[in-house]
Amino acid sequence: MGELDDEAAAMTRLGLRLGALVGIGLVALAHVGSPDTYFEGAAGPYPVRVVVRNPGVVPGLAQITVRLLAPHAVRRVLVLPVFWDPRTAAPPPADVATPVPGDSTLYSAALWLMSSGSYSVRVTIEGAAGTGTTLVPVLAVATRRLALDKPLGAALLALGAFLCAGALTIVGAAVRESGLEPGAEPDRGRTRRSRIAILLGALVLAFALIGGRAWWNAVDAAYRSGLYRPLHATAAVQASAAGSVLHFTIDDSSWANRQRQWTPLIPDHGHLMHLFLVRARSLDGFAHLHPLPLDSATFETALPPLPAGPYRVYADIVHESGFTETLVATAEIGSPATAWRPSDPDDAWLSGNVKREKGNVVPLADGSTMTWERADTPFVVDQDAPLRFTVTGPDGKPAALEPYMGMAAHAMITRDDGAVFVHLHPAGTISVTAQETFVVRQPSDTVQGELSKRLAAMEMASGDRKAVAAGEVSFPYAFPQPGHYRIWVQVRHSGRIETGVFDVDVRAAR
Repeated sequence: MGELDDEAAAMTRLGLRLGALVGIGLVALAHVGSPDTYFEGAAGPYPVRVVVRNPGVVPGLAQITVRLLAPHAVRRVLVLPVFWDPRTAAPPPADVATPVPGDSTLYSAALWLMSSGSYSVRVTIEGAAGTGTTLVPVLAVATRRLALDKPLGAALLALGAFLCAGALTIVGAAVRESGLEPGAEPDRGRTRRSRIAILLGALVLAFALIGGRAWWNAVDAAYRSGLYRPLHATAAVQASAAGSVLHFTIDDSSWANRQRQWTPLIPDHGHLMHLFLVRARSLDGFAHLHPLPLDSATFETALPPLPAGPYRVYADIVHESGFTETLVATAEIGSPATAWRPSDPDDAWLSGNVKREKGNVVPLADGSTMTWERADTPFVVDQDAPLRFTVTGPDGKPAALEPYMGMAAHAMITRDDGAVFVHLHPAGTISVTAQETFVVRQPSDTVQGELSKRLAAMEMASGDRKAVAAGEVSFPYAFPQPGHYRIWVQVRHSGRIETGVFDVDVRAAR
């Protein structure tokens, strides 16, 4: 009986592992990032929070809201989408955002995104403190098809039938009665020719409808084939004497094609790739790594001693066009290595379920504590819910935080099934490097690589220049789907990277 029980337990574990890998594979086929763009920063003297709701279709109408985070006398708020291509002609005049009734700090507008790719939304505020401008990078990608409403479809069908009947009636009347004297009755010959003309007209209309349907189906098929999916990638773990190594490969045919439309990768926070490992199901293994490129498609990083099991792998990359992607893969990690030499000093990892104290307080490894300053109200899908955290040192005073890769903090959020994963900064969901591509681009940047060289030089000259408020970080965000989420918040304190772990349940919008 003991052997049978052991075999049953082993089969159960194998089944769970296979189920997890299948689930991860389905997630890998989907777009896992947040569909909307969140930005918090300054437009000149005006601190603002900007939210751009992606329509999910291209062309499509994006909804944008601009919230003033400090009291200022404002005359008007202007918004303008600008396509990334430096060869693009001068943009049209900006749209004026209208104040939202009942909220003097909130302005809204609707913007057409006409082409797939990278945009920057230029937000300009004119007020008593002068004129301030900021750029918010936005991705215009088609991720879905909009279904035609049934009532509208029925109305269009009825209108089409009416027009066809009217057209055939006109054809019949023209053949039957044209040329007759007023008051004269058509003879049998005219009536017969009229019926033949109606039949021929019906055949012509039928062929036109069939041809129109075939044309529309071809357009729909082309649109379906153009729906956005991240570049396909794979991850594999190899054991060596120095420890386990993860190889991450972009093996998508469109990336390997020399005539590809993709622009090259550029560093974001000093790294070509930010790679995240999340242990499936239990979420009790996590790593934030920065693989080194072996070539344009293959990256390698040393693995920390994470617990064994199936992992979801997410890789954030930024293209020279400002287009950002999160690539998804899976990996099976075996027994943890006994030693780990990080591939990069910014690498960090965490394992085990952290014990939470009362009030969303999490102890950190250096004796500090991180507290989630959350409201008592529940979190609801698509409702603006900035995430604010405070870090207190062992002495009970606000911790002196240091820049971590040029940012005050980093936050990673995932739903327990992996359907949502997002990498946040205090500036929001945007990539600061993507933002800079729109600031410094020039007409000569049609030559691939010119822009990335200039950005790299700027980054080396600036270093970790971001100031960090003592013991406090916040992230603008709204959860895109209901479910259970885990949040990892990373800060640098006394030269060490500390990670706080939190959980939250998000309700569906009513």
